[in-house]
Amino acid sequence: MNIFETSARSASRWGWKGWLPFLLLLLPRYLSAAEPDIRRDATVAAVERVMPSVVNIATATVVEYEDFYQRLFSEFFGQGGYRPRREQEYSIGSGVIIDEDGYVLTNLHVVRRATRTQVKLWDGREYEADRIVATPNSDVALLKIRCKPGEKFKAANFAADDDLLLGETVLALGNPFGLGGSVTKGILSSKTRRPSTGNEPLNVNDWLQTDAAINPGNSGGPLLNIRGELIGLNVAVYREGQGIGFAIPVKQVSEALAGFFSPEVSHSLWFGARLRQGPPPLTVAMVQPGGPSAKAGLREGDKILEVNGQKADGLIEFNRKACASPAHKVTLLVQRGEDRPISVTVLMVPFAEMIRNKLGLSLREISQEDSASTGFQPGKGLLIHAVEKDSPAEKAQLQPGFLVTALDGESTGDLMMAGNALSVKQRGDRVTLSVVVPRRLGNNFVQFGQGTVELQTR
Repeated sequence: MNIFETSARSASRWGWKGWLPFLLLLLPRYLSAAEPDIRRDATVAAVERVMPSVVNIATATVVEYEDFYQRLFSEFFGQGGYRPRREQEYSIGSGVIIDEDGYVLTNLHVVRRATRTQVKLWDGREYEADRIVATPNSDVALLKIRCKPGEKFKAANFAADDDLLLGETVLALGNPFGLGGSVTKGILSSKTRRPSTGNEPLNVNDWLQTDAAINPGNSGGPLLNIRGELIGLNVAVYREGQGIGFAIPVKQVSEALAGFFSPEVSHSLWFGARLRQGPPPLTVAMVQPGGPSAKAGLREGDKILEVNGQKADGLIEFNRKACASPAHKVTLLVQRGEDRPISVTVLMVPFAEMIRNKLGLSLREISQEDSASTGFQPGKGLLIHAVEKDSPAEKAQLQPGFLVTALDGESTGDLMMAGNALSVKQRGDRVTLSVVVPRRLGNNFVQFGQGTVELQTR
């Protein structure tokens, strides 16, 4: 008979007091089983929560170069067909998934010249990715994973803008060289650093400084607070000091996202307002005077509660639902201060229509067929294909077949670029167009002339 059987018999004989030795024997085992693992602290919890959102980014760039001896041999011996040699250069960085549909944030310098981009997840899955848009001034770029319809990914959460505590614990995550997740820990050393590399200052204000190591390959990965929220995007390590790393603060990342996920950028629709990324509900950060949102009565500071009768907790979801509105008409339920929610209906305007309304000019992006017939290269400007009678464009003697390459010095490689530049113009404002004019000289020869014309918006 073992000790447990003896204790049980004693308990049945002497009542609850008889159970006491038996309970005392079991208590240490119960406590050891219920005791939490002291290693699993807030840091480990944050890493486990966010690491599935951290990706490795591998890029390939085709570089052409001239071989001096090959050119010399070709010219000396009269062998034609000399072509520059090509090589591929590779770079490695990190990124963070910010939406379940596969949108990835990284640094622009990681993907700037890439001709091919691949994304590798923490579990080993690999995908091709497309660069959607970037902001050179903040070194932020947005990628989209090429995935199967309906395939979802784990997304990281954003901290609120300016929710930063000097000296708080921060974690720098990355996936360098595709070898798996990497974690370093430190504190937030400064909220307003303005670093430089070599003799050239980086054109970014108010970076975050941390002593958490940001190693090569970690550029583009997330900088987290201890709650596992994204407070910055890792970008650089200071080469002349130890324990000094930098990250782009979440406020600047949010401002970049507000431009990325807007009807203007994604669908060339003039919405005329910018929203602020952060904890829901979304907040209207800016309303463009004279734009569709201003005409509808939307105001800065309004809280967006619903989009076409549905909740939209993030910029990506808002943009997706707004741009799917029939006839470009989006109805918003907004909270303004302490007042009762009100409904605001914004009629978004396609950029092509807005340009036509302001200038009397119909523009289209250059197709491959246009390139073959005119010699203009796609992405180098917008082709005029119609001019309204008695419009500012006709008064400036613009004609179909001309190429518009810039508006007030800003490149017009696509309708989005031209529309954004023109959307800030009010009635009566002047705008300068840079124009290329083709002149046929006979025998299939074409001469191109360049100049500028000034128009007054209507």
